[in-house]
Amino acid sequence: MENLSAIATMVIASGAISLFCLLILHFVSAEFNPAWRMVSEYALGKHKWLITSFFIFWSISTMLAAYLSFNIVTSKWAVFGSILIFVSGTGALMGGLFDVKHKLHGLSFALGVPTFPVGALLVAYHLSNQNNWLPHRNELLISAHSVWVSLVLMGVSMGLFISGLKKAGVPFGPDQEPLSEIPKSVIGINGYANRLLVLTYISFNLVMSYIFLNV
Repeated sequence: MENLSAIATMVIASGAISLFCLLILHFVSAEFNPAWRMVSEYALGKHKWLITSFFIFWSISTMLAAYLSFNIVTSKWAVFGSILIFVSGTGALMGGLFDVKHKLHGLSFALGVPTFPVGALLVAYHLSNQNNWLPHRNELLISAHSVWVSLVLMGVSMGLFISGLKKAGVPFGPDQEPLSEIPKSVIGINGYANRLLVLTYISFNLVMSYIFLNV
């Protein structure tokens, strides 16, 4: 139990460091409009080491959270959820190693983003039914559901963004150079949605670990 408590503490510490790196990037790379520029695009700026650190610490937090949950859940579905969380952490690591211009960056998104909501829900519902976790059931489930909600919001915002660019005749895609500005007619809130997604993903790790330390 003491070993798992240390793991939970490390989940919180690494998650907090990851979020701090992202916060600092908003100041040192202020040329990237947070409304529509994605987090991974900070790699195109002058502080690539910061965005790499953000992804690596996000990965550490997520992988350790997966290890923690794997050792405290008892059902097969919850174990599968822990594995999905670990896969998501692998995707975050790849996001740091392969920046937005790398051909494997899309794979890192595919591994890291869709897997986490399912894993978080499977683990959260299992833990929330355990007697010692019942007092924290609402916090845990709200945190887990906020993950998939943020993913849906980002999907909708990206759809609006890409649709607006197409109507404006602006080329957009993996083979195109990153945009430096967008037409005023384009709804650009996908950057905010992307940052919300990051916050909810890491927050689930923090919430689960904090509750574990207090049950």
